[in-house]
Amino acid sequence: MLGGNQIMSPRTTASAVSAPDFVDGLDWLNTDRPLRMADLRGRLVILDFWTYC
Repeated sequence: MLGGNQIMSPRTTASAVSAPDFVDGLDWLNTDRPLRMADLRGRLVILDFWTYC
């Protein structure tokens, strides 16, 4: 049991899962080349899903 200011490490609470790489042929915005998962490793990534209605 945790108490006070104790924080569990993510390594103790979840197992590592690898995300699949992006498929070829996607349209990318605000980047000069397609991204790869390896390019994002160790970075904070925010996903913003939107659509035209």
